[in-house]
Amino acid sequence: MWMALFFMAVLTFLPGLELRASIPFAFFAPVARESVPQWLGVLICFGINVLVGILVFELMQPVMWLLRKWDWFERKIWPVFLGKQAKLHPYVEKYGEWGLALFIGVPLPGTGAYTGAVGAYLLGLDRKRFHVANFAGVLIAAVCVTVLCVLLDRGVISEDSALRRVFINDKAVAAEVHADAPQEP
Repeated sequence: MWMALFFMAVLTFLPGLELRASIPFAFFAPVARESVPQWLGVLICFGINVLVGILVFELMQPVMWLLRKWDWFERKIWPVFLGKQAKLHPYVEKYGEWGLALFIGVPLPGTGAYTGAVGAYLLGLDRKRFHVANFAGVLIAAVCVTVLCVLLDRGVISEDSALRRVFINDKAVAAEVHADAPQEP
């Protein structure tokens, strides 16, 4: 069980993967499937992913402070950030945490808690609004990925679909998933 939880945590902490990889791991990896209930796997992945966003957001201030001590960064890069921040400020005010929550929650490449936290910091979103957006966005992502995994697990998505082959590439796991399915004569 501890090994499966460790791998779920590691996958969730990886930028670009986050719970978009760790929830399918909880559903389909034999080590996780045999030792961790699926609901617990989803809950753990969700909690760790929320924590990832908070950690990245909180670490942005000291990182930027260090980068701004570098003269080149202060002269060349920081003015670009300030310009983008001023340009995007009306959109941040208009869509606020709900726009950020959708950005974090849509399970596509380049979105997620990492990029949402960096973007929120650079756009000047305050801590409270970011926490709301992060929680809501990670919840959206967790629901989307979990629903997809349940559909795959229950056989609703056909055997020969590309989506199924991406998530379930082990024939033994696929056979186990469909052991209870009625067989055609």
